[in-house]
Amino acid sequence: QVQPVESGGGLVQTGGSLRLSCAASGRTSSSYAMGWFRQAPGKERECVARIMWSGGGTYYADSVKGRFTISRDNAKNTVYLQMNDLRPGDTAVYYCATARGLRLGTRVNDYMYWGQGTQVTVSS
Repeated sequence: QVQPVESGGGLVQTGGSLRLSCAASGRTSSSYAMGWFRQAPGKERECVARIMWSGGGTYYADSVKGRFTISRDNAKNTVYLQMNDLRPGDTAVYYCATARGLRLGTRVNDYMYWGQGTQVTVSS
């Protein structure tokens, strides 16, 4: 199975924290990238963070810089998204995805395998 599996979503108050986990399989060599995306109702899916299994190639959307941290544990084939200082605007379904080939991008089409998504809700 190559589809990533997310976990860790939930309901949190403004200013709170959550850590999302993504268990990956298949494309976990150092050259491949993993991305975290989110999609709020009525909005397009957007990339909030990206990392390569090598640890390089990190990317953060401007809206989450300084608040979110992406990391990986190669031994566990798991990618994490630590989310701090959460705001109502962060409410969305969060998806983990495996890059298509050796692409290092932030577009939806740059990713091939998607998890089922996990809901993050931030109350005001």
